[in-house]
Amino acid sequence: MTYVIAQPCVDVKDRACVEECPVDCIYEGQRSLYIHPDECVDCGACEPVCPVEAIFYEEDVPDQWSQYTRANAEFFDALGSPGGAAKLGLIERDHPLIAALPPQGE
Repeated sequence: MTYVIAQPCVDVKDRACVEECPVDCIYEGQRSLYIHPDECVDCGACEPVCPVEAIFYEEDVPDQWSQYTRANAEFFDALGSPGGAAKLGLIERDHPLIAALPPQGE
């Protein structure tokens, strides 16, 4: 199991979760943040600091955002397991599900 970042993060990317993560497994895409499912240690430190309540334990993702579980994992298909987000910085893409969304919060 892992944690998943859902739609409330899109176009917000507050990064409080990134600062809280002890294993540096939260990566930054163009419009959203993504938790690497193989690098996450399920500590839960990211969830309570998210100001938009976008982070859920995989089994607790609300039905309306269930597709984010797959999107979060698939984001890493081309990257593999880099072993830490800080060394990569901004990744100049998003999962197609997120890239196709209209601008959020406007």
